[in-house]
Amino acid sequence: MKRRHAYLGLTLAVVFWGTSFVATKVALHELAPAAIVFVRFGIGLMVLAGAVGLRRGLRSIRREELPMLVVLGFVGITLHQWLQATGLETTTATATAWIVATIPVFVALLGWGILGERLGWHRIAGIAVAACGAATVVSGGKPLALIAGQAGTVGDLLVAASALNWAIFTILSKHLLHDKHSGGGAITRYPVTMMLYVMGFGWVLSLPWLAVDGAWRTLTRVDGEVFGALVFLGVAASGLAYLFWYGALGVVDATEAGAFLYLEPLVTVVVAALVLGEQPTAAMALGGMAILLGVWLVGASPAPSCLEKSPKEEAETPWTI
Repeated sequence: MKRRHAYLGLTLAVVFWGTSFVATKVALHELAPAAIVFVRFGIGLMVLAGAVGLRRGLRSIRREELPMLVVLGFVGITLHQWLQATGLETTTATATAWIVATIPVFVALLGWGILGERLGWHRIAGIAVAACGAATVVSGGKPLALIAGQAGTVGDLLVAASALNWAIFTILSKHLLHDKHSGGGAITRYPVTMMLYVMGFGWVLSLPWLAVDGAWRTLTRVDGEVFGALVFLGVAASGLAYLFWYGALGVVDATEAGAFLYLEPLVTVVVAALVLGEQPTAAMALGGMAILLGVWLVGASPAPSCLEKSPKEEAETPWTI
């Protein structure tokens, strides 16, 4: 019964994350990116805080953990969401989902370039295949036009930057979670607590963006459809999804949990077609399958790392937010 509930939780988390790109696109019809981030993570923060409070899992932060949590808040929430929300103004939800699916490839590249991890032929092949797939998706099946600057949008570049940014966030998160000097404190023992603090600092750091950009004015013209999108983003994509994900990791291992993430872009394709009328093309389908194949190859041959831990710990930070 526990495993069945875990699988249900993983499925819902992936559905929520896959749908979040569509919901953001809907919200952008009326709101500026800064306003979306402010409301989304304000709601998500309340959901996580309520859950942690009910479980009596809230712990104080150690002074040495504070700087890294602030950095993670800026990288994982403020900057990441600026890149994605602004990118979605000029690219499609479907293309965004496929590009974001390349995050494990960026993690592997960072592990090689920064941590000195060995790639191996599986990972090298996976990186090449995923890169070709991403180029096919962005260019609409015309990669040469992409090289010539005649295909793709600024939004595609921003979303690609968000994938790299989340890979950096993943590396930094693992460093904090596995810090041998932390002494087994609240952050190392309670990943959900870490996300609560990260989301809180990220939300606070997004406030100047809301004020300077003047985006708060757009909140006065929210209609029913946009309001629903904001509630979904806050409650489901930024709150419940993380609770379901981390809860399931207490029952299933990383391999099982990670397999569910391959469904995320497929969820986006279906929901974007139904809600936004984005029709998937043959080139996008081919490129998407290449991305998933490349990501699978990257994950099929793990390389040793100074951050490498148990399988369950490896899956503690999801691909997307």
